[in-house]
Formats: sequence, structure tokens, C-alpha cells
Amino acid sequence: MASMAKIQIIGNVGRDPEMRMTPQGRPVCDFSVAVNRVSNSGGERSEQTDWYRVSCWGKQAETAQQIIQKGRLVYVEGRLQNRPWTDREGKERTSLEIIANNFQVLDSRRDRDAGMGGEAPQQARAEGEKFDPDEIPF
Repeated sequence: MASMAKIQIIGNVGRDPEMRMTPQGRPVCDFSVAVNRVSNSGGERSEQTDWYRVSCWGKQAETAQQIIQKGRLVYVEGRLQNRPWTDREGKERTSLEIIANNFQVLDSRRDRDAGMGGEAPQQARAEGEKFDPDEIPF
């Protein structure tokens, strides 16, 4: 039987994307996304923010570098990956990041800058995937 692991988030970009190249010359672009959660506990409303690190690879990384900006509303779909690392004190740590296979900018620059509607959402898929204009990601 086949197995599957998939994560989907919608949130605001926390920082402008950072593009770099692997030693093999493959582009990779990293950015963070904040997802807000609102809860009511005992009649008291509270808001919490979860932060997600996102990595895009190949042509998708180049597209992300061009169209994603801090503050934009994005949809990201991908898989979770554990990334081990060592902190400054020498402790072994693990962080989770989303390896994106699809992302879509949900607001337009005009929406963000002027508070008005305008441009259609922009979308990027992993290399080799076909785009179906009738497909709705959520």
C-alpha cells in the first residue's frame, strides 16, 4: 500500500526569500510563513502564531525569489522534512521545514499595497508537474 505525507498552509510571508545555489549549481530559495490561530478560552480571545520554514528548489525557487515578498499571503503545499543541526552551545537540535512542491500567492501586490483587488494569484509548481487551471488547491 502506498503512503503519503503532505502539509498545506496559508499564511503571511515573514521575510523576503533568500536565494542560494547548491555546490552542484541547483537553486534553492528559503522563506518563512506565519500562520495565525485564534482561540477562545473561558470567553477570552487569544491569537497565536506558528512559524514555518519553507524551501523551494529548481525553477520553482527562481519563481519564488521573483514573486514572493514579506507580508504577502501565500498558500504552500509540500512535505515536512526533519533537518538536524547543532546550536552554538553544541547541542543537537532538529527543526521541521516544508519542502514545497506547490505554492501560490493569494493576494496581489495591489491588494497588499493599496488594499484593493486586482491581479490574479500567481502559482508555481515543482518541476515536471502540469498545471491544471481548474484545480483549486483548497
